Amino acid sequence: MTTVHHMNILGISGLDNSVRFKEREFPNLTARQLRIAQGLDSAAALVTHVGIGAAAAQERFCGIKATGTFPADAIRYCLDAEGLRPVDIDRVAHAFDYAPFASFFDHDAYLQRQYCEVYSRQAQIAVASQYFPDIDWESRLVAVPHHLAHAAGAFYPSGFDQSLIFVTDGMGEFTSVTLATADQSGIHVLREIPALHSIGILYGVVTLYLGFFMALDEYKIMGLAPYGDPHRYFNVLMDLVQCQTDGTWRIPVLLMNRTMEEKETYGGTLEALADILGPPRLPDSPVTPQHMDIAAALQAVLQSCTLDLLRYARRETGQQHLCMSGGVALNCAVNGVIRRSGLFKRVYVQPAAGDDGTALGAALYVRHREDSGSPPIRRQLPLWGPAYTDAQIEVAARARADCTFQWFESCGDLIEAATQHLARGEIIAWFQGRMEYGPRALGARSILADPRDGDMRERINHLVKKREAFRPFAPAVTSESAGQYFEIRTGEEEVFADMLFTTQVRKAWQERLPAITHVDGSARVQTVARDQHPLFWQLLHAYGERTGLPILLNTSFNVRGQPIVRTPAEAIDTFVAAGLDALAIGNLLVTRAGAGI
Repeated sequence: MTTVHHMNILGISGLDNSVRFKEREFPNLTARQLRIAQGLDSAAALVTHVGIGAAAAQERFCGIKATGTFPADAIRYCLDAEGLRPVDIDRVAHAFDYAPFASFFDHDAYLQRQYCEVYSRQAQIAVASQYFPDIDWESRLVAVPHHLAHAAGAFYPSGFDQSLIFVTDGMGEFTSVTLATADQSGIHVLREIPALHSIGILYGVVTLYLGFFMALDEYKIMGLAPYGDPHRYFNVLMDLVQCQTDGTWRIPVLLMNRTMEEKETYGGTLEALADILGPPRLPDSPVTPQHMDIAAALQAVLQSCTLDLLRYARRETGQQHLCMSGGVALNCAVNGVIRRSGLFKRVYVQPAAGDDGTALGAALYVRHREDSGSPPIRRQLPLWGPAYTDAQIEVAARARADCTFQWFESCGDLIEAATQHLARGEIIAWFQGRMEYGPRALGARSILADPRDGDMRERINHLVKKREAFRPFAPAVTSESAGQYFEIRTGEEEVFADMLFTTQVRKAWQERLPAITHVDGSARVQTVARDQHPLFWQLLHAYGERTGLPILLNTSFNVRGQPIVRTPAEAIDTFVAAGLDALAIGNLLVTRAGAGI
């Protein structure tokens, strides 16, 4: 009888030397310019025969938001979570494959250095071997094309038998958009748009023009857009995009960078935008109505181009389901438009749609290719990060003399105490179970508050998160109640479980839920099902029993510039620094000394 060996596959993302190389070659660049790089958002994910065992971004361990450094800490966590040693790993799937493009880098000395030090297989093995010398990297490292990693990370956990896949980001190797179909036989690429004509990069360069960080702050533009009038600049920005008959596009303004430094900073493109739109906004200067109008027009251009391409692909393939991934797929306003368009019966977006999610996607791609006897991946919430015992939590709580805590024997008593704080209009932190994978706080590492309080958004933005006043907050709502308050039809509640789609707050509730209703009446809803997320559901239910509304404002547990908290010590430090009223962590309720429970 033959014994079947099922594989342990580690997926990783990021390019460790990308930013350091650029800083060395161009020492006078600003922090915003240095971030224009491939290989940020490094992460690790471990996939076994059973399914997805663990996944986490490196930023949560090192504290540097969106870092691309080698995810050594995230790898160690994944191994520990599954009780494995480095030698137990059969394959390491890396979510970049530059080897097919090696000849492109041959004609310039700078590009040759960049390929050798940043992109090459040898560069990946050199850095990985420093951290994990016990892994035979030469035989076990598998390079997965970046967009195939995105595609696999979206399709295999989707629960669909077959679907259209739409990958859209700034760039992955030399591609910015990939359209593919997928079924159990694999992923089949239909069409690509090269990175030279990336609408994700256009969105990022306009983000830079508006005074924010490219490849980090695009979600701020999405939040700013509803304040503006899209018509004022729509034709101006749409003229930058040459739409083709097959739904694709060309963007010549991205080709206006002539020197190597301009290519690395989009200096020529920024000059062209300044000629068209006027002087760029300086970082930290006031956001004016003009900036709002430009953001609104940019959002409308992205929406228009995306829908045109998907309409063409839907007709061409006949596929009824859609899977999406890539950094642009984190634009939940566009996702909401796609869902409401009716083009597809069901739409699934990979919860970690950015490059951190390619760690999981690369592992799933290799698993399908090399371990085909494994069972399908079950669709689930992305709660694959670290969890902590009550004993570990208590040690962290006792270490802070400026905090006091109360221990609860039952979850029900903890929830009762937490709802009392919330109903009084207080702001609490909620740290429970395994950490989320991806950028959204889904009720494991969250800050929570009363959605009915008209001053709450300003309070949290100004005092707690210390961020821009125009930024909206999301509501979390029990699944069975979602349709009462939001434009969500019965049966589609699961679509909103990962907080990746906007929809409208029902008109009767917009004025009654001011803290989570954006200026255009929309909300980025998170539905919470009792069987998927039981403790968070119980909190929402208890809050509903007390107030009549099973809804809470839910934002990520961090302050400006900080990744979402990972450890109990970080949670307590951030609770104090942010001036929150209480922290429900494990079975403890922490308050500041002298504040009372």
